[in-house]
Parts: sequence; structure tokens; C-alpha cells
Amino acid sequence: MRTVIHMLATLLIIGAISGGLIAGIFDVAHPKIVQNAQRETERAIFVVHPEGKKQEKISGVAQEIYKVSDDKGNTVGYAMPCKGNGFQGVITLMMGVSADLKKITGISVIDQTETPGLGSEILNESFSGQFKTVNPEPEIFGKKGAKETDNDIVTITGATISSKAVVRIVNEGMAAMRKLKKEGKI
Repeated sequence: MRTVIHMLATLLIIGAISGGLIAGIFDVAHPKIVQNAQRETERAIFVVHPEGKKQEKISGVAQEIYKVSDDKGNTVGYAMPCKGNGFQGVITLMMGVSADLKKITGISVIDQTETPGLGSEILNESFSGQFKTVNPEPEIFGKKGAKETDNDIVTITGATISSKAVVRIVNEGMAAMRKLKKEGKI
């Protein structure tokens, strides 16, 4: 019995010390993690709006949306981080749209855990570049094979779920932006 109590006390002490160390490391690392995430968001905004020079977060809306302006202060469009489930996990991307919401200016995948060599192909310009030429109204469709309409994105062979997840995420983001535009919030 004495040995069991000694073992439990030892485990309790080791657990308390380990937990304290983890909490201390988190306190040191968390501000850097937040800073790096903000830096990645800003980088992605200017990837989806290469002509943009300034970005301003729009306040008073539930979603995180940025108004992007050129060097003269003219609005070139909006950028919105969007996320949704892919095949392996959550896909986070930045979507850029024109000021009138009629054209997608680009998408940039910020974070993903899709299968390397298959689902991770959503990172390639050959896939993401299609969004610059697609008609987002009324919505975008993921198609195997060849495009049939201006609303089609050709999915990645072997990664259809990941491809269609990106299409779904973009459609949801566009719907949210259209709603905010209709309400006069952007």
C-alpha cells in the first residue's frame, strides 16, 4: 500500500511540473503564434488582391472581412478568410473578390491537412487559378473531366473530396458576402 501511495505522489508531482511547464511555454509562444497568423492573413490578402496596397478590417460584421484598396484609396475588392471541412481536416483559405462581388480575384490556401500528393494539390496554381476565371453567380460547381459551363471548376483526380470542399467553402464565402452586400454592410 505504501508503494502505491509513493507511486501516486510521484506521478502527481511529475504531472504538476509538466503541466506548469506546458502552461509556461504556451504563455511565451501564444503571442508569437497570433502574430504569425496575422502576418499570414495579411500576406494572403495581397496574394488574392495583388493590385491592393492597403487593407482595412471591416468592423460591425460577424465575419472577418477586409476591404482592399489601391495606393489612391480606391476599393479594389474584398478579402475574406473562409474555412470548412476537407477530406482530412479543416481547410482555411483566403478568398478575394471584386468590389461588385461579380468576380473572384483569387484564392490562397492558408492552412490544410489534406493527404500529401493528392488532396494537398489544392495548393497548386493549376487548381486554385481556375477560380480567377470562373463565374461565381449563382454558384460554382466542381466537375470531373472538362468544364461544361462558366461556373465549373475541374476537380483534381484522386482528390475529388478536397477539390469539392474548396468549391463548397468558396460558395459559402460568396453567399456570406452577398448577404452582407445586400444588407449594406460592405
